[in-house]
Amino acid sequence: MKKLLRNARVMTCTGEGLGVIDRGAIRIVKGEIEWVGDDAQAPDAGEVIDCNGQLVTPGLVDCHTHAIFAGSRANEFAMRARGASYQEIAKAGGGIAATLEATRDAKDIDLIVALRDRVAVMHRAGTTTVEVKSGYELTIDGEMRLLMCMPSDGVVPTLLAHMVPPERSRDRAAFVREICEQWISPRLTLATSVDVYCDDGAFTLAESRAIWEAAKRAGLAVRGHVGQFADLGGAEVLAELGALSADHLEHVSDAGIAALARARTVAVMLPGACVQLRMTPPPVAKLRAAGVAMAVATDLNPGTSYCESLPIQMWLACTHYGMTVEEAWLGVTRVAARALGLEGHAGVIAPGVRADLVIWRATDPAEIPYRYATSLVDTVICGGLTI
Repeated sequence: MKKLLRNARVMTCTGEGLGVIDRGAIRIVKGEIEWVGDDAQAPDAGEVIDCNGQLVTPGLVDCHTHAIFAGSRANEFAMRARGASYQEIAKAGGGIAATLEATRDAKDIDLIVALRDRVAVMHRAGTTTVEVKSGYELTIDGEMRLLMCMPSDGVVPTLLAHMVPPERSRDRAAFVREICEQWISPRLTLATSVDVYCDDGAFTLAESRAIWEAAKRAGLAVRGHVGQFADLGGAEVLAELGALSADHLEHVSDAGIAALARARTVAVMLPGACVQLRMTPPPVAKLRAAGVAMAVATDLNPGTSYCESLPIQMWLACTHYGMTVEEAWLGVTRVAARALGLEGHAGVIAPGVRADLVIWRATDPAEIPYRYATSLVDTVICGGLTI
């Protein structure tokens, strides 16, 4: 059936800016956008939805999450509130290692249900496409299990080399070879990209390069956690390898920023974790001046950013990072899609694109991050179907 959304303030996120059509309409056919334009010129359709002048945007794209995990680390939140640092918590047995144990012990069905429930919360906040990383098992069978537990619709799966697990700390080189030679193999058709946590306390720059290069040889896209705690030079290497994204970047050199700009690598801003860890934000003004496109994501994870809502991250991006409302909106739509290799396939309202849309109880795009504690989502449409 042909469906028509009309009498809407349509924000296409195409062109130079937000691409707003003040009185617009969208026709959907077989789950795809067939036509978008002025309401006065709207074609006929079997089903007509009157949006009553409300804002209609692309479905939001969350391009960096760790949404598949088991266990809780609420105790770490309390420790951090008393002044403990990320590194101190890790040394006390918390951090990634704590989630590693809980996730390894979890049954498949428990992981599937937990991920389903988190994605449902994200849908209610307007997210229709979500990247989900593995990384909380750190064995070949465990990482493949996590990838297999991810649903296929609306989820972009990423293999994450998160850290060297405690039991492999004495043979780091062998563990890195295992990732390069066994994890990244024909079995990895389950993932679309490989991410490496290249930072102080995680993988070194040399180890990260080896894994990224193995991914490139296998024909997989490359992404990276870099510069959250220390600048090891990861931005430069990611740019050299033509990476889709460099994520975190609280610490990045001018040379790294210039390299990202030349490579058109997206900088993924993760304000939830940055604010919770009381860190200095990334150099947003420098990234902007260099022409580096910036995405915004939740970094949904059990330790440093347990948040499923992109509107909250948009608020943080504007208030704590100094991003504009337009940058924040593009950061959760068009630019976020680009960070996942989905440029032109998600995050925009245009003919030929899957009909993932959000109708908001608002007319001004600024209202969504402005009223961050209130859900302004009226209707979420995925593939042309209301969910």
